[in-house]
Amino acid sequence: MRVIIAEDSVLLRSGMAKLLQDEGIEIVAQVGDADGLLEAIAEHGDVDLCLVDIRMPPTYSEEGMHAAIRIRREHPGVAVLLLSQHVVGRYAAELLGGGSSKVGYLLKDRVADIDEFLVTLRRIADGGAAIDPEVVAQLLSGSRDSALDRLSPRESEVLAAMAEGLNNAGIAARLFVTERAVEKHIRAIFTKLDLGHDDHDHRRVLAVLQYLRSSVPHGATP
Repeated sequence: MRVIIAEDSVLLRSGMAKLLQDEGIEIVAQVGDADGLLEAIAEHGDVDLCLVDIRMPPTYSEEGMHAAIRIRREHPGVAVLLLSQHVVGRYAAELLGGGSSKVGYLLKDRVADIDEFLVTLRRIADGGAAIDPEVVAQLLSGSRDSALDRLSPRESEVLAAMAEGLNNAGIAARLFVTERAVEKHIRAIFTKLDLGHDDHDHRRVLAVLQYLRSSVPHGATP
């Protein structure tokens, strides 16, 4: 796997690069701002994934998000994993929705397991998606019709696990329920969110993201 790291913190950028290199992942470029990321993509267009901090110079607002949206539009074969200290709702639905694959959004402080993080990287690079459940919860809670309120507490837990990319067996193991119970909750979630009943692991996550795109007003900040 060939990766570009875009992170303004030299210490964090170097740490991630060493971690990935130790796992046999090739780091083709390390940059500290969005312009450097776009230049690196132009030079190394055949990379598999970009690790992108959302807030980078010069304004430390949404430079990484804008660069990620541009990369997904101009280089759809390149996966993008956003890393952030906070949930940045503005433009997030534009990146995450629209049937996108090869995309992820994780909160830095909630990445606690290195092995799981590496599995997530490979899943996104292979065409999957992984969204931190806190991101899903905050975006849904800011939607116009408060769709999250339609879900039961257990359905909310299942939705969060779905957004992380867990399959039915993984969700069942985490919540200590049967796979049949998980299937029932997923059907209820799709019904309440008007998302249909496609239960394919990858498409389930994309269905959630499509809902976010349709329910969060463009430019709004939940």
